[in-house]
Amino acid sequence: MPSFDVVSKVDTQEVKNAVDQARREIGTRYDLKDTKCSVELTGPLIVIMADDQMKLNAVQEIVRQKLAKRGVSLKSVEFKDAQAAGGDMLRQEVAVKEGLKEEELKQINKLIKNMKVKVSSQIQGDQVRVSGKKRDDLQSAIAHLKKEMAEVDLQFVNFRD
Repeated sequence: MPSFDVVSKVDTQEVKNAVDQARREIGTRYDLKDTKCSVELTGPLIVIMADDQMKLNAVQEIVRQKLAKRGVSLKSVEFKDAQAAGGDMLRQEVAVKEGLKEEELKQINKLIKNMKVKVSSQIQGDQVRVSGKKRDDLQSAIAHLKKEMAEVDLQFVNFRD
């Protein structure tokens, strides 16, 4: 019986590479050269430090560009509100979302069950396994999930016949 898994994963090595490239660009860019702007990766968080709001916006744009160039979906990063840090600095955390939350898993499961296609789904940890008798039914389930869950970065992996 054909099946596939619905997951949401981020390549952490690509996130590291993007942060390193952003750090290098901040060091060489003319408008950010002699400032205290920085980008650091601490676990699942990217921490951006900047002198003022204008420089923070510039660093945000650099981080977005580098993540996109490295193939990390911008749907899987969440820019939180900037907070005042010591010495007139601004600090912003960027959360890198790894895996699907429980409500997203339930929503995917519900969407598949409400389809008029003969496929079944079950939650397995932080992924959903979808199985059916026909490959065409599974492909229509993938298309339906892509359309309905556009705000979440979904990957469809482990396709088996």
